[in-house]
Amino acid sequence: MQLISIIMPYYKKIDCINRAIKSVTKQTYKKFELIIVYDDQNLEDYYKIKKFIRGNKKIRVIKNKKNIGAGESRNIGIKNSNGNIITFIDSDDTWHPQKLKKQLNFLNKNHYNFIFCGYKKILKKKNLKVTINSKSLNYKDLLKSCEIGLSTVMIKKKIINNHLFVNLKTQEDFAAWLKITKKHKAFFLNEILVNWYDTKNSLSSNFFQKIFDAYKVFNIYQNFSFIKSFYYLIVLSANSIKRKF
Repeated sequence: MQLISIIMPYYKKIDCINRAIKSVTKQTYKKFELIIVYDDQNLEDYYKIKKFIRGNKKIRVIKNKKNIGAGESRNIGIKNSNGNIITFIDSDDTWHPQKLKKQLNFLNKNHYNFIFCGYKKILKKKNLKVTINSKSLNYKDLLKSCEIGLSTVMIKKKIINNHLFVNLKTQEDFAAWLKITKKHKAFFLNEILVNWYDTKNSLSSNFFQKIFDAYKVFNIYQNFSFIKSFYYLIVLSANSIKRKF
């Protein structure tokens, strides 16, 4: 059996993280390690998390010396991982019990390097299923519409490095997927296996922050000109809004 490394950055989500951890420990595929990267200088939540996991040998907690952000924390998780398969889950998301098993079968059966699945957005007034009408996405597809949820991916470690994620408040996952898809397509498993929650003060739900950071992804990390960056920002934003209706 292959060891799967699960990376979870943590910053001030104590009301959610127990739910996320439970969804990992209830996976039907049992050969995994969960690496929680604690990114808060206040250690109050750290001791609460340690108490909750109660010495579970599948779970490790790494403390950052200072707050460095979710992207850099995931890089630390990758660097300290032992598995040849890497997955990610945010501390306010949850997984279907068969998420790992179904994705690993899909990955191995088709000899893929990078896959993702559908997910459900749990909003205050309604739920929204997020899927795509394609079997795969390439670099050019992602430039126009990023439909890969962070907690839905599974990646072979051999195709990534320890500095996969850039230092942005949001969109750091978008930049990571663009980096990978320059060489490897992202293949879609058409099943809803993840729940994404619209939690209070979530950076990922801050529209204006996402717009600002998306521009940086194009201009700085893709080295696009101002005009080209602005064009793709408009296209990306329009497609993001379209998916909400």
